[in-house]
Amino acid sequence: MKRILFLLFFFSLAAQGADKVKIGFISTLSGPNASIGTDIRDAFNLAVKLNGGKLGGLPAEVLVSDDQLKPENAKQIAERYLQKDKVDFITGIVFSNVVMAVAPDAIASKVFFISPNAGPAPFTGAQCNPFFFAASWPSEAYSEAAGQYMTSKGIKNAIFLAPGYVGGYDAATGFKRYYKGKLVEEMYTKLGQLDYAAELSQIRAAKPEALYVFLPGGMGVNFIKQFVASGMSRDIQLVVPLWGSDQDIIRAVGDPMLGLFSVGHWSIDFDNPANKKFVAEFEKEYKRLPTGYAATGYDTAMLLDSAIRKVKGRIEDKDALRAALRAADFKSVRGDFKFGKNQFPVQNYYLQLVGKGPDGRIVHKTMGTVLTARGDAYVQDCKMQ
Repeated sequence: MKRILFLLFFFSLAAQGADKVKIGFISTLSGPNASIGTDIRDAFNLAVKLNGGKLGGLPAEVLVSDDQLKPENAKQIAERYLQKDKVDFITGIVFSNVVMAVAPDAIASKVFFISPNAGPAPFTGAQCNPFFFAASWPSEAYSEAAGQYMTSKGIKNAIFLAPGYVGGYDAATGFKRYYKGKLVEEMYTKLGQLDYAAELSQIRAAKPEALYVFLPGGMGVNFIKQFVASGMSRDIQLVVPLWGSDQDIIRAVGDPMLGLFSVGHWSIDFDNPANKKFVAEFEKEYKRLPTGYAATGYDTAMLLDSAIRKVKGRIEDKDALRAALRAADFKSVRGDFKFGKNQFPVQNYYLQLVGKGPDGRIVHKTMGTVLTARGDAYVQDCKMQ
């Protein structure tokens, strides 16, 4: 009789699922690019707070660590989270080179890695994996949109500039896939570089019609300041991804940002209920407007919330949890959202113009759609079902 009662108690606990969900949050929270990780972290925490400190009905414990943009640091942190803390998910990582250092360990431990930012191309194709999700975008997609925009505008020659790391090389591949004019030069800088005098001299000598620049965080802040100060902004059209002209850069640069074109998957002016709530609550909580980084950090938390709720807290059932994540049954701040079979988003990319809103603040204005329901170029190589 005691054995029967014990088994009933055991199966009752199993049916109830976990008593909490533990998130290992690793991000770049110091140095020139700290604003990126800070925005992702703050938006993720905001979503948890608005859900009463829970995700999917389970109390959420979010362990936060700074990788300092060093892959070796992130790998050590991830090993601790996986082996000692027994986290249920790993998220928060900003840069592709750090993702490539950490994701394999999460996958080997059968812990879901959810990227809120970088989506390295290898994981979209042959290396796709059931335990890797990107709640953001494929690494090449933003630059594909930039290339398409320049092509549609009839720009005959352009220069590409990015840091020489995984994300920068992915950006170049995406840009060249859609840009049909003459690529005068591909220029690569050091990751984290802040002085662009040499590069600006080369650009001035080349005299391109347009310049596409992929420089996140403090790199973008410094480049735009130096580009405008050089006077070349009057003659060369500068196009950037959303994070090249987002609120973190607007706050640092100010009025010289006005009139700059960018491409992105989200904008502060999106007129859907989820986005209106997010923008208002983020500003209320943090006294600043959110960035695209923050928007995807928020969506990442809401994705987890929807999946955990869908499995009724039984997060130990990996197959059911994966199916719930793939369903993406939540209201995204970007509007329509779904995953392709490689577990990367299929979504629209928009043309944006930096201008002044009705209240006089500098913000993005959505001008039109550049790419519709775009996934990525490698999904056919992914063998997952």
